[in-house]
Amino acid sequence: MSTLLVIAKEPLPGRVKTRLTPPFTPQEAALLAEAALVDTLRTVAATPASRHVLVLEGAPGRWLPTGFDVVPQCAGGLDERLAAAFAGCEGPTLLIGMDTPQVTPELLTVDFADCDAYFGPAEDGGFWALGLATPDPELLRGVPMSTPTTGAVQRDRLTAAGLRVRELPALRDVDTAADAEAVAAAAPGGRFAAELARVRAVNRR
Repeated sequence: MSTLLVIAKEPLPGRVKTRLTPPFTPQEAALLAEAALVDTLRTVAATPASRHVLVLEGAPGRWLPTGFDVVPQCAGGLDERLAAAFAGCEGPTLLIGMDTPQVTPELLTVDFADCDAYFGPAEDGGFWALGLATPDPELLRGVPMSTPTTGAVQRDRLTAAGLRVRELPALRDVDTAADAEAVAAAAPGGRFAAELARVRAVNRR
Protein backbone atom coordinates (compact mmCIF):
# COMPACT_ATOMS: atom_id res chain seq x y z
CA MET A 1 0.00 0.00 0.00
CA SER A 2 1.40 3.38 -0.97
CA THR A 3 -0.90 5.71 0.97
CA LEU A 4 -3.49 5.45 3.73
CA LEU A 5 -5.67 8.55 4.04
CA VAL A 6 -7.91 9.58 6.92
CA ILE A 7 -10.29 12.47 6.28
CA ALA A 8 -11.43 14.11 9.51
CA LYS A 9 -12.58 17.22 11.32
CA GLU A 10 -10.92 18.69 14.37
CA PRO A 11 -13.12 17.42 17.25
CA LEU A 12 -14.57 20.72 18.46
CA PRO A 13 -17.92 21.10 20.29
CA GLY A 14 -20.69 22.08 17.93
CA ARG A 15 -18.61 21.19 14.85
CA VAL A 16 -18.55 17.39 15.00
CA LYS A 17 -21.07 14.63 15.67
CA THR A 18 -23.97 17.07 15.94
CA ARG A 19 -26.46 14.21 15.47
CA LEU A 20 -25.33 12.88 18.85
CA THR A 21 -26.94 15.93 20.49
CA PRO A 22 -29.21 15.07 22.13
CA PRO A 23 -28.84 12.90 24.18
CA PHE A 24 -25.23 14.06 24.54
CA THR A 25 -24.08 17.65 24.99
CA PRO A 26 -21.93 19.24 22.28
CA GLN A 27 -18.91 18.85 24.58
CA GLU A 28 -19.62 15.15 25.10
CA ALA A 29 -20.17 14.65 21.37
CA ALA A 30 -16.78 16.27 20.71
CA LEU A 31 -15.10 13.96 23.24
CA LEU A 32 -16.68 10.96 21.55
CA ALA A 33 -15.54 12.25 18.17
CA GLU A 34 -12.00 12.66 19.51
CA ALA A 35 -12.05 9.12 20.87
CA ALA A 36 -13.24 7.77 17.51
CA LEU A 37 -10.48 9.71 15.78
CA VAL A 38 -7.85 8.40 18.20
CA ASP A 39 -8.91 4.80 17.60
CA THR A 40 -8.95 5.34 13.85
CA LEU A 41 -5.52 6.97 13.72
CA ARG A 42 -3.99 4.28 15.92
CA THR A 43 -5.34 1.60 13.61
CA VAL A 44 -4.11 3.39 10.50
CA ALA A 45 -0.68 3.91 12.09
CA ALA A 46 -0.48 0.16 12.76
CA THR A 47 -1.28 -0.66 9.11
CA PRO A 48 1.71 -0.91 6.74
CA ALA A 49 1.86 1.89 4.15
CA SER A 50 4.47 4.13 2.60
CA ARG A 51 2.55 7.21 3.79
CA HIS A 52 -0.04 7.82 6.48
CA VAL A 53 -1.91 11.05 5.78
CA LEU A 54 -4.50 12.97 7.80
CA VAL A 55 -6.63 15.24 5.61
CA LEU A 56 -7.87 17.62 8.26
CA GLU A 57 -10.44 20.37 8.61
CA GLY A 58 -9.09 22.39 11.51
CA ALA A 59 -5.89 22.12 13.50
CA PRO A 60 -4.12 19.00 14.80
CA GLY A 61 -4.19 18.37 18.54
CA ARG A 62 -2.62 16.12 21.12
CA TRP A 63 -4.71 13.27 19.70
CA LEU A 64 -2.48 13.10 16.59
CA PRO A 65 0.14 10.32 16.77
CA THR A 66 3.55 10.63 15.18
CA GLY A 67 4.16 9.43 11.65
CA PHE A 68 1.33 11.26 9.89
CA ASP A 69 1.55 13.89 7.19
CA VAL A 70 -1.18 16.47 7.82
CA VAL A 71 -2.73 18.27 4.87
CA PRO A 72 -5.65 20.71 5.03
CA GLN A 73 -8.97 19.91 3.44
CA CYS A 74 -9.84 22.05 0.46
CA ALA A 75 -12.96 24.18 0.23
CA GLY A 76 -16.17 22.84 -1.27
CA GLY A 77 -18.50 19.94 -0.78
CA LEU A 78 -17.45 16.57 0.56
CA ASP A 79 -17.10 15.15 -2.94
CA GLU A 80 -14.60 17.89 -3.79
CA ARG A 81 -12.69 17.36 -0.55
CA LEU A 82 -12.45 13.61 -1.12
CA ALA A 83 -11.38 14.18 -4.71
CA ALA A 84 -8.67 16.60 -3.61
CA ALA A 85 -7.41 14.09 -1.05
CA PHE A 86 -6.90 11.51 -3.79
CA ALA A 87 -5.39 14.10 -6.12
CA GLY A 88 -2.50 14.54 -3.71
CA CYS A 89 -1.54 10.87 -3.86
CA GLU A 90 0.39 8.62 -6.19
CA GLY A 91 0.05 4.85 -6.38
CA PRO A 92 -2.43 2.63 -4.55
CA THR A 93 -4.39 4.66 -2.00
CA LEU A 94 -7.05 3.76 0.55
CA LEU A 95 -9.17 6.47 2.19
CA ILE A 96 -11.32 6.14 5.30
CA GLY A 97 -13.15 8.56 7.58
CA MET A 98 -13.12 9.05 11.36
CA ASP A 99 -16.56 7.53 11.96
CA THR A 100 -15.66 3.82 12.17
CA PRO A 101 -13.42 3.39 15.23
CA GLN A 102 -14.07 -0.36 15.11
CA VAL A 103 -11.89 -0.66 11.99
CA THR A 104 -8.86 -2.96 12.23
CA PRO A 105 -5.48 -3.17 10.50
CA GLU A 106 -6.63 -6.42 8.89
CA LEU A 107 -9.49 -4.62 7.15
CA LEU A 108 -7.14 -1.90 5.91
CA THR A 109 -4.43 -4.23 4.63
CA VAL A 110 -5.56 -4.48 1.00
CA ASP A 111 -3.87 -5.85 -2.09
CA PHE A 112 -4.54 -4.32 -5.50
CA ALA A 113 -2.84 -7.17 -7.38
CA ASP A 114 -6.08 -8.35 -8.99
CA CYS A 115 -8.41 -5.37 -8.65
CA ASP A 116 -8.51 -1.64 -9.37
CA ALA A 117 -10.62 -0.43 -6.46
CA TYR A 118 -11.82 -1.32 -2.98
CA PHE A 119 -15.22 -0.22 -1.72
CA GLY A 120 -16.34 -0.39 1.90
CA PRO A 121 -20.09 0.16 2.24
CA ALA A 122 -21.56 1.75 5.35
CA GLU A 123 -24.79 0.45 6.85
CA ASP A 124 -26.45 3.86 6.43
CA GLY A 125 -26.07 3.75 2.64
CA GLY A 126 -22.78 5.65 2.44
CA PHE A 127 -19.28 4.23 2.39
CA TRP A 128 -16.55 4.03 5.01
CA ALA A 129 -13.62 3.17 2.73
CA LEU A 130 -12.60 3.79 -0.86
CA GLY A 131 -9.41 2.46 -2.37
CA LEU A 132 -8.02 3.23 -5.82
CA ALA A 133 -5.02 1.56 -7.43
CA THR A 134 -4.61 4.69 -9.55
CA PRO A 135 -6.04 7.75 -7.78
CA ASP A 136 -8.50 9.59 -10.02
CA PRO A 137 -10.31 12.57 -8.47
CA GLU A 138 -12.95 12.54 -11.21
CA LEU A 139 -14.32 9.28 -9.82
CA LEU A 140 -15.60 11.24 -6.81
CA ARG A 141 -16.54 14.66 -8.12
CA GLY A 142 -20.29 15.06 -8.45
CA VAL A 143 -21.23 12.09 -6.29
CA PRO A 144 -24.04 13.27 -3.96
CA MET A 145 -22.79 12.88 -0.39
CA SER A 146 -24.63 12.19 2.87
CA THR A 147 -27.66 10.57 1.24
CA PRO A 148 -29.05 7.02 1.58
CA THR A 149 -27.82 6.31 -1.98
CA THR A 150 -24.32 7.80 -1.75
CA GLY A 151 -22.63 4.41 -1.57
CA ALA A 152 -24.58 2.98 -4.48
CA VAL A 153 -23.83 5.98 -6.66
CA GLN A 154 -20.14 5.88 -5.79
CA ARG A 155 -19.88 2.17 -6.45
CA ASP A 156 -21.70 2.58 -9.77
CA ARG A 157 -19.22 5.31 -10.67
CA LEU A 158 -16.36 2.85 -10.17
CA THR A 159 -17.89 0.08 -12.24
CA ALA A 160 -18.96 2.51 -14.98
CA ALA A 161 -15.30 3.47 -15.30
CA GLY A 162 -14.49 -0.16 -16.00
CA LEU A 163 -12.73 -0.76 -12.69
CA ARG A 164 -12.55 -4.18 -11.09
CA VAL A 165 -14.00 -3.55 -7.63
CA ARG A 166 -13.45 -5.65 -4.54
CA GLU A 167 -15.89 -5.07 -1.69
CA LEU A 168 -14.89 -4.73 1.95
CA PRO A 169 -17.21 -5.71 4.82
CA ALA A 170 -20.01 -3.29 5.65
CA LEU A 171 -19.40 -1.23 8.79
CA ARG A 172 -21.62 1.02 10.88
CA ASP A 173 -20.76 4.73 11.07
CA VAL A 174 -21.12 6.61 14.35
CA ASP A 175 -23.81 9.19 13.62
CA THR A 176 -26.48 8.69 16.28
CA ALA A 177 -26.52 7.53 19.90
CA ALA A 178 -27.76 4.11 18.77
CA ASP A 179 -24.80 3.90 16.36
CA ALA A 180 -22.42 4.80 19.18
CA GLU A 181 -23.74 1.98 21.37
CA ALA A 182 -23.48 -0.58 18.55
CA VAL A 183 -19.97 0.47 17.52
CA ALA A 184 -18.73 0.47 21.10
CA ALA A 185 -20.08 -3.06 21.52
CA ALA A 186 -18.24 -4.11 18.35
CA ALA A 187 -14.92 -2.72 19.65
CA PRO A 188 -15.16 -2.89 23.47
CA GLY A 189 -11.42 -2.49 24.01
CA GLY A 190 -11.06 0.82 22.20
CA ARG A 191 -10.84 4.41 23.35
CA PHE A 192 -14.27 5.10 21.88
CA ALA A 193 -15.98 2.42 23.98
CA ALA A 194 -14.21 3.67 27.10
CA GLU A 195 -15.22 7.28 26.45
CA LEU A 196 -18.83 6.30 25.80
CA ALA A 197 -18.91 4.36 29.08
CA ARG A 198 -17.40 7.32 30.94
CA VAL A 199 -19.94 9.78 29.47
CA ARG A 200 -22.83 7.46 30.29
CA ALA A 201 -21.58 7.09 33.87
CA VAL A 202 -21.36 10.87 34.30
CA ASN A 203 -24.88 11.34 32.97
CA ARG A 204 -26.28 8.77 35.38
CA ARG A 205 -25.06 10.66 38.44
